[in-house]
Amino acid sequence: MRCFVAIDLSPDVRAALEDECERLRAVAPRADARWVRVAGMHLTLKFLGEVPEDIMPGIRNSLAVATAATPPIALACAGLGMFPGPSRPRVVWAGITDGLQELGLLAAAVERAVEPFGFAPERRPFRGHVTLARVRSPRGVRLLARAVEVAGHVPFGSWSASHVVLYRSRLHPTGAVYEALVTLPLAGVVA
Repeated sequence: MRCFVAIDLSPDVRAALEDECERLRAVAPRADARWVRVAGMHLTLKFLGEVPEDIMPGIRNSLAVATAATPPIALACAGLGMFPGPSRPRVVWAGITDGLQELGLLAAAVERAVEPFGFAPERRPFRGHVTLARVRSPRGVRLLARAVEVAGHVPFGSWSASHVVLYRSRLHPTGAVYEALVTLPLAGVVA
């Protein structure tokens, strides 16, 4: 099964991001982008890809140990950007601006937790973000890039991350659907 480890967003942050996505789609209606469903917006800590069923219990246990050692994290979401850049974007994202050091430590702990199960550590530095859209072609990208630039450092809200979720991702023609397999509380949080 295809899996990833993530932090959920608060309802208020999701609502603010939904409004921003509507604005971007209105400004760049011809942009060839697949927009993430609001219910599926999250902050990815580690994409695992295909996970054999027989190692899932070990991964769950290892992640539980890693998350139990990490206190809740005060996070804030603000600003927009594009990976790898506005001239040839593949992803439109909203940034994480507060809690970056703690978030980086949690992401590193998740990396260490899954590495013994054959998941290679990410070589690129961790950059906390929320994916809003995946750009499929250059069509309409100039207007979309301009709209992202104009948005500047608009705030989308803050929340306290109190748990990590191991998700299963099911791919459908209409987009991915996520199923929470296990919710793992951070240190001091009652499950």
